[in-house]
Amino acid sequence: MEIRQRTVEGITIVSITGEIDGSTAPEVQAQVVPLIAADAKIVLDMTDVLYMSSAGLRMLLVVYRRVAGQGGTVVLTGLSQDLQDTMSLTGFLDFFDHYAAVDDGVAALR
Repeated sequence: MEIRQRTVEGITIVSITGEIDGSTAPEVQAQVVPLIAADAKIVLDMTDVLYMSSAGLRMLLVVYRRVAGQGGTVVLTGLSQDLQDTMSLTGFLDFFDHYAAVDDGVAALR
């Protein structure tokens, strides 16, 4: 699991590499939650996430709720078709705007 963070034009981009499961979801949450501030704009780049368990979905919901609670916005980018299908079936895509590429997500948050 690797998590990289950078800021572009006031937008925080968090790139996640690896699988998000019961053992890694807490680490992702621990690194993303401190980035949440009032009116935060966050892009979660999931391009290199090939698998996400229900623990990963719960982590995304926690992040979404905290960002929304602070008046911010979080978008997802680079979702594989499998992740899109899973998130769509479970209703999780209803919470997130999602884009093919990071640049598209950043453009949407400008």
